[in-house]
Amino acid sequence: MQKSKNVPVPVLRRMPAYLSFVQMLQKQGEKYVSSTRIADYMEIDSTQVTKDLSHTGLTGKTRVGYEVDSFVSVLEDFLGFSRVDSAFLVGAGSLGCALLQDKGLAAFGLRIEAAFDVDKAKIGTKVNDIEVFHIDQLRTMAAERNVVIGIITVPAEHAQNVADLMVAWGIRAIWNFTPARIKVPSHIVVQNTTIYMNLAILFNKLYNQEK
Repeated sequence: MQKSKNVPVPVLRRMPAYLSFVQMLQKQGEKYVSSTRIADYMEIDSTQVTKDLSHTGLTGKTRVGYEVDSFVSVLEDFLGFSRVDSAFLVGAGSLGCALLQDKGLAAFGLRIEAAFDVDKAKIGTKVNDIEVFHIDQLRTMAAERNVVIGIITVPAEHAQNVADLMVAWGIRAIWNFTPARIKVPSHIVVQNTTIYMNLAILFNKLYNQEK
């Protein structure tokens, strides 16, 4: 079975959870896992799991399921977690520092090489052995290190300016953690991750359940 090139975003959102579950089974020494078991864990229909996994080229064995080791290997490769890409982070505030301290990112294929800020008190300091530089140095360092991924964790009002600088200086993919919706050329990849949006959903579900 051939791997799909154009995978729907909802499918991509589910796949890391599939991988995490099967990695847990792998650590427990299990050799096979069925789509039904994955579906029960995810609380979705097993046919959805099978359809999702068909994008990866994975095939299971009748009455046995997917081989765990192969499942983990294929999904890590398919999701890009088996290789490590370098990134620059702009905005060494509380959220930025939390990401710098997250050693788990490397396990999912992302290594933050350097951070940037404009606060003189932060320039030259290190967080988890990652140095904070002045934003003016991003241009030179991006060219020297061939880094193409940028992470934005600045206040929302500065997000567009930072995005403009990243695009001008060779960044081709931006992970935006601010509530601002940045505007970039069509060839630039943008992923918006807003924790406040998820918090609003959580509150909405919580209070609606109480009624």
